[in-house]
Amino acid sequence: MSETQLLLVDDEEGFRTIIAKELARVGYAVETAGTLDEARAMLAKMSFHLVLLDVRLPDGSGLELLADIKNSLPSTQVVILTAFGTLHEAIEAMKRGAHDFLTKPCKLGELEAVLTRALEVANLERGNLALQRDVDRLQPSERFVGQTTAVSELHRMIQRVATTDSTVLIRGESGVGKELVARAVHRQSRRSRQPFVVVDCASLHENLLQSELFGHEKGAYTGAVRLKHGLFEVADRGTIFLDEIGEVTPPLQVKLLRVLETGVFRRVGGTADVTVDVRVIAATNRPLESMLQDQSFREDLYYRLNVFSISIPPLRDRKDDIPLLVAHFIRNSSIVSKRAVGMSPDALGVLQRYRWPGNARELENVIERALILCDGGSILPEHLPIGVRLPASMAQDGGSHDRPTLAEAERRYIRQVLEECSGHRQKASRILGISERNLYRKLKELEP
Repeated sequence: MSETQLLLVDDEEGFRTIIAKELARVGYAVETAGTLDEARAMLAKMSFHLVLLDVRLPDGSGLELLADIKNSLPSTQVVILTAFGTLHEAIEAMKRGAHDFLTKPCKLGELEAVLTRALEVANLERGNLALQRDVDRLQPSERFVGQTTAVSELHRMIQRVATTDSTVLIRGESGVGKELVARAVHRQSRRSRQPFVVVDCASLHENLLQSELFGHEKGAYTGAVRLKHGLFEVADRGTIFLDEIGEVTPPLQVKLLRVLETGVFRRVGGTADVTVDVRVIAATNRPLESMLQDQSFREDLYYRLNVFSISIPPLRDRKDDIPLLVAHFIRNSSIVSKRAVGMSPDALGVLQRYRWPGNARELENVIERALILCDGGSILPEHLPIGVRLPASMAQDGGSHDRPTLAEAERRYIRQVLEECSGHRQKASRILGISERNLYRKLKELEP
């Protein structure tokens, strides 16, 4: 409980002193405020799991602060303190989102029990908030599929670093599964019950990314109508995954470096420091070492991120895993009625000869397309995209290592498909994905 931050807001100094002392004794990290202004200043400076809030304060009603907290800090739980004469205000507070209320003077045991329940709700709300931000990115399974030596080594590296709080840098081409590895590290760590927050650094402009990461104060810029807490605060006590870290601009790299080194940052437009306890996992498909040479990536940030590096091999270097991946993608496909479909040996051979520039993500898309086209119980070569089949066809055509033109490659492929279909144009056009009329036109072009 030593990491549980609690803000006690009450105008009675003696009451604040006694309650703060008792709660600190049982493990809470307590901050106090005697007015609404003091409480707002504390909330802008720090993140709190719980707020113990009096209704009657010198500069206004605690219900005003309750509304602010529920708007900008949905996971923070508020327990209302009230005298018997203001019971109707306590009921109103419950309607507005307070977790519970207590009447003063309150018994310490009763207070501890209410705060314990509120903390459980706060932790659930934090996890739910992170899940809502990330739910569309979740895959049916977070398991990194494979049995090759490279994958076994990858699992060993994940297990080693997961038990630490070290920063991790995941390297690999697009589509190899960098986010799956990051999730595996988080899932096996002591932070596994806390939020896992994903940030795609390549998808946002620098200013928007800064606001997403660090939040902003009300009025920080046009459109900032209320205080916003950033993703580093959402991920407090958990893990933040910075995907495509190589896309971050140098000015923002400076701010990231400070968070990594101190756990402290400032919201956009703010002057108060905010402190968080977050594990950082970053990923990139870019050669950061080359970026150091042209000074597009800071050397100090590179060394701070590269504490423990994990490299994921491309799919072309672990083709023995393709049958396992195919079975996995079919089993977890959203096309429920097609999950019992198998892969023919010929089609599997085509997949294993292809170089997979898009890696496992491309393979998953190819399988999804094949399941849509497949009418029987087995995926055949003709259910695979032309781009996947063409390299294998060209490699078998006469043994030539010359690079043909696109027109020549098309002619070779049309001839091969026609031969496989014994000249049946309707079947050939279906495999080629073109109309019979278009195929007839192309055949006329092939005539000498």
